[in-house]
Amino acid sequence: MKALAFDEFGGPEKLRLQDVPDPRPGPGQVLVRVRACALNHLDLFVREGIPALKTPLPFWTGCDIAGDLAELGAGVSGLKVGDRVCVNPNLTCGRCEFCVQGEDSLCVRYGILGEHVPGGLAELVAVNAENVLPLPAHVSYENAASFILTNMTAWRMVVTQAGVRPGEDVLILGVGGGVSSTAVQIAKLCGARVLVTSSSDAKLERARQLGADVGINYTNENWEKAVYEKTGRRGVDVVIENVGAQTWTQSLRSLRKGGRLVTCGATSGPIAETDIRIVFWKQVHIIGSTMASRREFNDVMRLFFGGRLKPIVDEVVPLKDGGAAQRRLAEGRQFGKIVLAV
Repeated sequence: MKALAFDEFGGPEKLRLQDVPDPRPGPGQVLVRVRACALNHLDLFVREGIPALKTPLPFWTGCDIAGDLAELGAGVSGLKVGDRVCVNPNLTCGRCEFCVQGEDSLCVRYGILGEHVPGGLAELVAVNAENVLPLPAHVSYENAASFILTNMTAWRMVVTQAGVRPGEDVLILGVGGGVSSTAVQIAKLCGARVLVTSSSDAKLERARQLGADVGINYTNENWEKAVYEKTGRRGVDVVIENVGAQTWTQSLRSLRKGGRLVTCGATSGPIAETDIRIVFWKQVHIIGSTMASRREFNDVMRLFFGGRLKPIVDEVVPLKDGGAAQRRLAEGRQFGKIVLAV
């Protein structure tokens, strides 16, 4: 089969559409013929090299997968070849204390398809049968692929970890990225007033179309000060943070007393200073969040299939043009998800 793989770590120029061995489904697995796979910043991080992973080469990424079942492994029932499916990218042991409690993303052996094992930027991928979800006929492969990982992540952040309630103020940083843009929809579904930041007026307008109430262009004004002004100098109830070092201090300062900051990433760098006095004096909560449980995945996909949450697709490009697509993602020029058609 063909895969958009890299033989050494580095920039997008290292990607090459090349022949690799076809995967085979093991017991309890299925083989998915990939029709669409969306990009995430995780694709960039893995391609650039994460020393702790010891990634085998050649390797290909891709977490957000939609396609058709091509083959069933031994012991798989309730599915048939040709079924349209989307894939939950969680890799878990199913046996540890966290898996037993239904907290999949806390699994002691947790991994992500496309990060810890080869993913969906290829013609075929083998996955656990319990990780595929039937894809309704009215949902396109491209829309499904664009939706999965960012909505899993944003749903856990906004609903489970932050516990956003009607009438609360929620600040979402860097709208335009996958998690940030879809978090707007989810926070609005919870009944919140949503404030967003961006360096682009065009992205702020797109966010307003998704339901954002207040847009702040941080190239034109001090966004921390603007947040205080927009909230009557109270601060926001919740900050949805995935920027990292560049915004960490201002994010903490933007919270009201007793507010909650939920973080799922650090695209601008992982090491930031924390003024501990802000934490204890304002009694704020700093909450980590990674991916989602199987229940959360099913909950958010049900809302998507029912039309209550919309896919946010920036563009669809062929798999062979994946290098240019990853470069565009790295430059932050997209709004929503870039999807590769396989």
